[in-house]
Amino acid sequence: TKEKVPSGESTVHAITRKPMSWHDNLEEPEDVRFLNLIHHAAQRPRKKYPETQTESQEIGWEAESLVSLERQDHRLNHFRVYKDITLYKVKLWLLGEKDHRK
Repeated sequence: TKEKVPSGESTVHAITRKPMSWHDNLEEPEDVRFLNLIHHAAQRPRKKYPETQTESQEIGWEAESLVSLERQDHRLNHFRVYKDITLYKVKLWLLGEKDHRK
């Protein structure tokens, strides 16, 4: 609805849904052009553009790893290994050892 306001002030446009109104509950056809525009705007920049648009996008634009990810190479992959002493300390911490840094 459009409300009249005194001169010198801006016009206020209030858009509200009225659940019992017949015209607010009409099914309208989808606007395919509008939906495509919304989906395009929601995409990440790498999907939208072939190259960076700003200088800040240059950081991380090429996201391929510089080193091949070999899971068997222990120089690059430091997995958690539980030995007897580490399991013992974990159980002590869970029981409430006073000073767990000893």
